[in-house]
Amino acid sequence: MICSCFHPHSLQLILVRYTGVFPNLLKRAHIIRGWLTVLCTDAEIQKRARQTNCIPYYIKTSAAAEINFCQLHFYGTKNTGRCRELLIPGSEVWLTAPGTPGRKTKYDLVAVRKETGVLFNIDSQAANKVAGEWLAEQGYEKILPEFSYGSSRIDFYLEREEGGVPVRTLMEVKGCTLEIGGIGYFPDAPTERGVKHIRELIRARTAGYEAVLAFVIQMDGVAEVRPNTQTHPEFGTVLAEARAAGVKILFLTCHVEPDELVVTGAIEG
Repeated sequence: MICSCFHPHSLQLILVRYTGVFPNLLKRAHIIRGWLTVLCTDAEIQKRARQTNCIPYYIKTSAAAEINFCQLHFYGTKNTGRCRELLIPGSEVWLTAPGTPGRKTKYDLVAVRKETGVLFNIDSQAANKVAGEWLAEQGYEKILPEFSYGSSRIDFYLEREEGGVPVRTLMEVKGCTLEIGGIGYFPDAPTERGVKHIRELIRARTAGYEAVLAFVIQMDGVAEVRPNTQTHPEFGTVLAEARAAGVKILFLTCHVEPDELVVTGAIEG
């Protein structure tokens, strides 16, 4: 079953040539922000950019038409990881302008094209959205998002009857945006929260629940996710413990366009 997650502001997508972030922000693993200038071809504009410590971007619309005016804007990523392998100078990135009152940044960075030509969705909210849509087609009689269990909120509580007996399942969803050599890896930044949630799934198994850890692979051409033990060794340890405890590992493969994320299949790991 195929399902899609469309960005709510997809009609406002802007294609950007990424050039970097402020050096003092590189240490902030969970937020990548920078100044955005809409067209920096004029020498005077370049001078203005340097004076205001902004980073020049060369902006095109999704129709490849140049925007011929100069403004300074702030943008933020919709991803809690580092994205160091994606956000490199020269990358094509896509922005949306939500226009939400009171927000600190004008744009959200939602998609990146890697130097290999593969397009990555880096909207961390998209993984749960497409997982929820996929679950709606799987025959569950009850689907509850953000389910409180133990000291955590698990992404989904699921329930359906099998042979007249209710089967209760807890499902945690992780979005994978790191690819190396055709294999997905998670996490791309240390995640104590992720470790905590997997430990809750292990406890749920001992309490009689079914438990699923689902990786939404937010890129094309990847069908497997492995633990990124170089970045977070503990995650690899707890993932192995979860497998041994009977937690099901599920890979949701996807197709990506700048304005959508489409689940194309489900593979048990």
